[in-house]
Amino acid sequence: MKVFVIIPAAGLGTRMGSVSATAQGKLRSKQFVELGGVPILIHTLRKFASCVAKEAIWVAMRKSEAEAFTAELQQAGLTGVNLVEGGEHRQQSVASALNALPAAPDDIVLIHDAVRPFVDKETIQGVIEATQKYGAAIAGVPAIDTIKQVERTSDGARIMSTIPREHIVQAQTPQGFRYAILKKAFDEATAEGFLGTDESSLLERAGQDVHVVMGSPRNMKITTPADLELAEFFAAQEKR
Repeated sequence: MKVFVIIPAAGLGTRMGSVSATAQGKLRSKQFVELGGVPILIHTLRKFASCVAKEAIWVAMRKSEAEAFTAELQQAGLTGVNLVEGGEHRQQSVASALNALPAAPDDIVLIHDAVRPFVDKETIQGVIEATQKYGAAIAGVPAIDTIKQVERTSDGARIMSTIPREHIVQAQTPQGFRYAILKKAFDEATAEGFLGTDESSLLERAGQDVHVVMGSPRNMKITTPADLELAEFFAAQEKR
């Protein structure tokens, strides 16, 4: 059994706003914003390179960004990482990498957000083990805030009900799947024009059980300037 990792990194990250601009004034996607002088994506890749073979890591990104990122990979000592052209949507980027994988049906594929650089080995290994056992698993954390179901109106939103928190988890990544199961779900979604919010949603739609492994509050997704401030704090702690 082999473990492959797909990192979709073709998004622009518009919620990051002006933080995505480099010192030279060039707009960069949020995954290339620097933490401690190193692009977020490099931090993320290092976490997986310490757990799986670097040759098994596939990054889907915009063609225009691939050449410059290849140099950054070499500078970071991450040789052997595979780059493929991503799409307009996350699902298209993952599909592009999935189609390129030299994977066998029973191999495991992990998919991880490019901007979750603080995932730990325990979470990665937990998802791998659960995927090996069940065929599909994701990292997740229990919901802390009270969750309300609402109806959108022209004046805003109206509460319809309160969803018990014990029935809710906040999905994280990595999300892990047997290759054959994941490929089938992707092919069906493509054929039927379905666009999911994450890979798990495609498996759920296909009737596949997906198990949840405990993630970590530190396994945050950096999407806003406020997130970046917290990420800088976490990155400084990791250097100690």
